[in-house]
Amino acid sequence: MEEKLYFYYTNDLHSNFEQWPRVSSYLKKSKALRKRRGESSWIIDIGDHVDRSHPITEASMGKSNIKLLNNADYDFVTIGNNEGITLSHQDLYHLYDEADFQVVCANLNSMDQVEPPWLNKTIKIESVNGIKIGLIGLTAPFNAFYELLGWHISNEFDVLDWHIADLKQSVDVIIVMSHLGISVDQEIARRYEDIDVIIGGHTHHLLRHGEYINNSVITAAGKHCSFIGEVILTWDHSEKSLVKKEAYTTDITNTVKDLPTEQHMQEMQLEADQLLGQTVVQLDQPMEVNWFTETPIIKELTNTLKVWTKADAAMLNAGMLLDGLPAGAVTHKDIHRICPHPINPVVVDLKGDELIEVIRAALSHDFMELKLKGFGFRGEVLGRMMFSGLKVETAYHKNGKEYVKQVLLSNGQPVDPDHTYYIATADTFTFGRLLPEIAKSDTKHYFVPEFLRDLLAHTLRTKFSGR
Repeated sequence: MEEKLYFYYTNDLHSNFEQWPRVSSYLKKSKALRKRRGESSWIIDIGDHVDRSHPITEASMGKSNIKLLNNADYDFVTIGNNEGITLSHQDLYHLYDEADFQVVCANLNSMDQVEPPWLNKTIKIESVNGIKIGLIGLTAPFNAFYELLGWHISNEFDVLDWHIADLKQSVDVIIVMSHLGISVDQEIARRYEDIDVIIGGHTHHLLRHGEYINNSVITAAGKHCSFIGEVILTWDHSEKSLVKKEAYTTDITNTVKDLPTEQHMQEMQLEADQLLGQTVVQLDQPMEVNWFTETPIIKELTNTLKVWTKADAAMLNAGMLLDGLPAGAVTHKDIHRICPHPINPVVVDLKGDELIEVIRAALSHDFMELKLKGFGFRGEVLGRMMFSGLKVETAYHKNGKEYVKQVLLSNGQPVDPDHTYYIATADTFTFGRLLPEIAKSDTKHYFVPEFLRDLLAHTLRTKFSGR
């Protein structure tokens, strides 16, 4: 006799709630179908469901996301870096208190040795006909952030060495729920023959029909839940083994929405508006924002960044502020609207010659016009870099291109190429290759759990109140 096992999954929603009523509709119908047929099915999320760039998530510190997962009848989730490093220790500790599903993450540990009651290292389940399945969750090791927040992420391979050896003694099928990214998933598949399925996320890769490496099928469904993933495993009870592994993703962008879910989300939005409606500051005049020239608000925010972090200088791109503010009462909702990014301040050390190279790159046309997607940035373009504690003199070539003539310190002295300076900026630039000298800096001090919008609120209170 053959038995099919069905796993439906989502990954990297990033609080893209416009899509969620379609997700809920598709999953409810799929699970109902399997139940009518007497088949085993489960619904899984692979992390980064939470994203504080959305006001509903911001107002509830992710608790609204958990309600939505409950209502869609999820069975298991693992955490992504947006759950893990954009919330305070206490907010993450209590994030899943009301969850109707199980949370599994084998490489997350609280540094105070007090683990949240919802945290499972592995989970064992059975199908309707007794097939034993082991689930293990893993999340990306951003320990530079996690450890400042009181958590530690263990190396995924050390964790797998321990748990895979244990699971294979007691289960028939092993599934890894991985918020590690495609390249790590591929390496896991190469190393561990006992893993049957790797359901992935984090790097927003879309595998329409799965990828087969060694004994594993790897799958992932992109980002924002435009696609939902499905894994179908066929078990032969006479042979006592899996005889087929399939993985698919389905485009649900035209799926009919679940109306109760849509109504529930409208109620959540009204509640979020109320919670974020507290006045932060009263402005006598409107506050202009321009992504390519200096304005009072971006200038003062960059100054605040320097003072807050006690750095030698600060640099911040004007595209961090998405819109201006009208005269009158400014609320937390307004501040979140114009600065939605889950981005923390950071201080890096740079030699003077590295600092000059960073400034040259940041003032290039390609950098300023870059429509960045990711690394926490939720804006349109990066915009022009602003400076505090530095005077950057530029000029123009005959072809119209701007170039850096010289960089001076606040005391008028040139930057010393061999001296080390402590530069405050947005943590965005410590990732990837946007500004390589910053990304490669040996010393990075992140400020958590403060976001740039917390510094923006402070700036408005101290520099613009009553203007």
